[in-house]
Amino acid sequence: MDALKWWQQAVFYQIYPRSFADGNGDGIGDFPGMTTKLDYLRNLGVDAIWLSPHFPSPFLDCGYDISDYTAVGPEYSLLTDFTTFLHEAHAHGMRVVLDLVLNHSSDQHPWFLGSRSSRDNPQRDS
Repeated sequence: MDALKWWQQAVFYQIYPRSFADGNGDGIGDFPGMTTKLDYLRNLGVDAIWLSPHFPSPFLDCGYDISDYTAVGPEYSLLTDFTTFLHEAHAHGMRVVLDLVLNHSSDQHPWFLGSRSSRDNPQRDS
């Protein structure tokens, strides 16, 4: 029998960014706050973090209605703070898996706007 893959034996911890750790005191979780909790997670035996959506969103579906898959929602801080979180998680021996549900795109996402812009738009039949 083949050896188990890393994800088949890893301990995962799901983080819902909005409520996990507030780093700036505004009442909303953010990447600086999450980064400060990495020692705690590692000490729990966490091998991988399953990160719920943290992308910009009009927030009509708890953040799953994503309007830009290449950025970080401003309430969660900056893309550079996400990058720091990612590198620090790796330095702590943890992997990060993004909860990326492409069929939950917001009606404000460029794909959606393009698809409804005309009957001839190539994104209309995607």
